[in-house]
Amino acid sequence: MNISSIRTDYVRSSLSEDEAGGNPMQFFDRWLGEAISAGIIEPTAMALSTISEAGIPSTRIVLLKGSENGKLRFYTNYDSDKGRQLTGNPAASLLFFWPQLERQVRFGGYVHQISGDESDAYFYSRPFESRVGAVVSQQSRVIGNREELDRDYEALLEKMRPDPEAVRRPENWGGYEFDPVSVEFWQGRASRLHDRIRFRKVAGEWVRERLSP
Repeated sequence: MNISSIRTDYVRSSLSEDEAGGNPMQFFDRWLGEAISAGIIEPTAMALSTISEAGIPSTRIVLLKGSENGKLRFYTNYDSDKGRQLTGNPAASLLFFWPQLERQVRFGGYVHQISGDESDAYFYSRPFESRVGAVVSQQSRVIGNREELDRDYEALLEKMRPDPEAVRRPENWGGYEFDPVSVEFWQGRASRLHDRIRFRKVAGEWVRERLSP
């Protein structure tokens, strides 16, 4: 199979400076809303990239769980690979890709943990089964086999089923806030002459600029 011949010409839309406005987070909320309205599968899925102690980038998909006060929020196990890497280096990047809209949004910035009370509020809003899964999972650790994980999950599920509220948030599980210092909006265009508009935070203010495709 010759994958080099696979091409898509993007003709759906365009992106102007006036449309992007002066606040990238407000514009991001607009694009996110349009992705949700378009019925895109997992519109809040984002690629999170972190850096290991050896300086090697590591990327995985996580879900956006909030966009407030100019910051993006997600939740995970603090002892996971990404959690340990963010402890050592809080610099990270996020990427949203909505192919049906021929759009992507790229963020660069820094991450910090949110308060325990805020993590509690989200954890206890999750379904019972998801809370049990967070307790059982030792994310990123090597385990013997799938059966071992399923056995531990089913055992805790049955133990806690009579009192679901007794499933407490693990201390090593909670939320992060991503504080962006750069945001780039990409709109696919014909002939690979895509629209790219980037915002950079300079002295606390957003500076907007157009990039060559």
